[in-house]
Amino acid sequence: MVIFRLASLVILAMWVGGLAVLGLVAAPTIFSSLEAHDPAGGRAIAGMVFGHVFARFQHWSWALAALFVATLAGRTLLGPRPRRLAWRLTAVAGMLALSLTSTFVIAPRIDQIRTGVSGSVAGLPDADPRKAEFGRLHGVSNVFMLTTLLLGLGLLWMEADERQ
Repeated sequence: MVIFRLASLVILAMWVGGLAVLGLVAAPTIFSSLEAHDPAGGRAIAGMVFGHVFARFQHWSWALAALFVATLAGRTLLGPRPRRLAWRLTAVAGMLALSLTSTFVIAPRIDQIRTGVSGSVAGLPDADPRKAEFGRLHGVSNVFMLTTLLLGLGLLWMEADERQ
């Protein structure tokens, strides 16, 4: 059981830590570096680069979700059932649903707007509906990422607090 609990903690730390690093370190660094290097087109390139990095991370997060569920299943089958199992499964399902929606619904719409604009979306007039839609989708994506992070922190706390 200790191995399953340790594996659960490592899996969640990778998932939650990865999200935190992406949001707090990678995105700001990519955007500031590329904008400083190319003030005219750096923001558009940074958006494209971060989009690819985030998409790659999303694929890893799906594998981490499967591994986390497998550790819960192993603990349920081999030993005492983890406390609040339904909540844990609901939380990981929610995290996975947010990730899938972000990848297959929001990101393609953002990419469609980005490719339909010559230059940067930020360079569009404020009244342009594409700029407003891009901002809305970007905001929803950020809320999804933050919600996933918070759910992951809750799961991490539950795993660390498990007394078995």
